[in-house]
Amino acid sequence: MFKNKRCAPSQNMVNWGKVGCRLNRVEDKVDLGRQGQDIEAKKTATTILKGGGEMEIRYSADDVRYQRMDTDELRSSFLINNLFQTNEITLLYSDIDRVIVGSAAPVKQKLTLSSAEELAAEYFTQRREVGVINVGERGKITVDGKEFPMEHRDGLYVGRGSRVIEFESASQDSPALFYFLSYPAHSDFPTVHIEAATVESVHLGSLEQSNERTIRKYIHPGGAQSCQLVMGCTELAKGSVWNTMPVHTHERRMEVYFYFNLPDEGLVFHFMGKPTATRHIVLRNREAVISPSWSIHSGAGTSNYTFVWGMGGENQEFGDMQHSDMGKLK
Repeated sequence: MFKNKRCAPSQNMVNWGKVGCRLNRVEDKVDLGRQGQDIEAKKTATTILKGGGEMEIRYSADDVRYQRMDTDELRSSFLINNLFQTNEITLLYSDIDRVIVGSAAPVKQKLTLSSAEELAAEYFTQRREVGVINVGERGKITVDGKEFPMEHRDGLYVGRGSRVIEFESASQDSPALFYFLSYPAHSDFPTVHIEAATVESVHLGSLEQSNERTIRKYIHPGGAQSCQLVMGCTELAKGSVWNTMPVHTHERRMEVYFYFNLPDEGLVFHFMGKPTATRHIVLRNREAVISPSWSIHSGAGTSNYTFVWGMGGENQEFGDMQHSDMGKLK
């Protein structure tokens, strides 16, 4: 993957952070005070997309080394806080199940999703599928010349082999904001528009437990078909702040949470890590967090909010999860 030797990752690398230069590495050795060991705790790379824009490449910590990280190191490894740059497509490529987390914020012109050298592909979805949810105002996505109108919270599944994917807003004053996930795909499924009002919904939780919520499934075996991507959103009712409690892990897949509909001063305390060694990451509106298969993923907000969840891995069974013993959480 790394043709430039300057961009080759070292053997004892733990995670990749973020720098402002392109196709360069910055290495920070941090003494974590554990048995005299030093861990290279922050590295990054960005690559230029063929059609313009950048893609960050990130390698995350494993289920042992994350326990030695301080706040900044955890955030640089798992937090995604640079989404929705005006008139840009923003991509982050993670080594965890090779997920790509992306956003498109078209205001003055349409934006085209293009490939990068690390994908070794002529076009972005040559061997990938994409799931999109519009968390902004009205817009449209054009896939190989076919237009799909995208209202607020509408979704779109884009199948493998789609050559040209373009994002547009209906109005510069009220732009669309397209959040998307992409995983490798090894079979073809048709591109499908998913109207928010028609998705399968499940109501769970209670106000007494502060977790009353509605789960909306967009891309799943009973809805829009995909190769491995499962995607939807969860909306918390007013007065509820907890998500995914009791907690669980997914041994056979990873997950990404994207939080939105938070007020300007609102926060979500997202809990991650092994059930017996939990940590937390503070997130704000329109930020995302990577959850490896070994990690719990739960959150509590300063108010109610909505989040997009997306998974990829061995199977697409929504209920395939390993519940944690609440009495052993630490």
